[in-house]
Amino acid sequence: MKLLPLPSRAETPVRVLTIAGTDSGGGAGIQADSRTMAMCGVHACVAVAAVTVQNSVGVSGFHEIPPEIVAAQVRTVVDDIGVSAAKTGMLASTEIIEAVAEVCIEVGIGGDRPVPLVVDPVCASMHGDPLLHADAIEAVRSVLIPQATVVTPNLDEVRLITGIEVIDDASARRAAEALHALGAQWAIVKGGHLRTSELSTDLLFDGDRFLEFTSPRIPTGNDHGGGDTLAAAIASALAHGRPVPEAVEFAKEWVTKCLEWAYDLGSGHGPVSPLWRLQEN
Repeated sequence: MKLLPLPSRAETPVRVLTIAGTDSGGGAGIQADSRTMAMCGVHACVAVAAVTVQNSVGVSGFHEIPPEIVAAQVRTVVDDIGVSAAKTGMLASTEIIEAVAEVCIEVGIGGDRPVPLVVDPVCASMHGDPLLHADAIEAVRSVLIPQATVVTPNLDEVRLITGIEVIDDASARRAAEALHALGAQWAIVKGGHLRTSELSTDLLFDGDRFLEFTSPRIPTGNDHGGGDTLAAAIASALAHGRPVPEAVEFAKEWVTKCLEWAYDLGSGHGPVSPLWRLQEN
């Protein structure tokens, strides 16, 4: 793996903005984003969209931040600090999605604007607990995904967004085409939950070519925050100037290593861990 560089002493790192929800258990959401960004030499800025009541077993509730406050967080960070990439995670409602899409257009994030945007269209936790109101799926399709430089759904989210059940390579390709048709510049269909072999293959599509990124499947039940970590690693690599295919290749290798270092936490699913990089330096 070609690691992203860490900043030297007193050097201002590249900045990435995560617009997402918190995880009170620390395994996913903004906490997972910030851990990966730090280990990738990135200064993480945050716009909190929702606060979850969550531990290793599941999500028992969440509180949405008012849409205008979510947008104001984005605007005030970009106006003063500036960012080289951004990502979304849990946005919870149609109103928040619309506010985020509008402010991103305003400040130059996503679409064909200067700052790339990674859209992780979070619909539910890994335990199946809802993190997005059901009526907001259409806003994900029509408002959020068209802003995406890269969209990174898991297989359940692919099904909810496109109606395609991914069961093999052919259906994964159809799903990637459907996601791209919604307006994303690049679409990823992740193979981590498609347990048909000892390998995990992610498929990347830009409307013209399919690229495959394959890694060994890591046998662990501690995979909480894996999707957030992948999206955050892609955003971090984009902020460092890597093109999308290289950013996805890096992120695939990164999250595989994080799965190898995943640890037990609580009585449920522990988190993937980017802390392995501390042992590499």
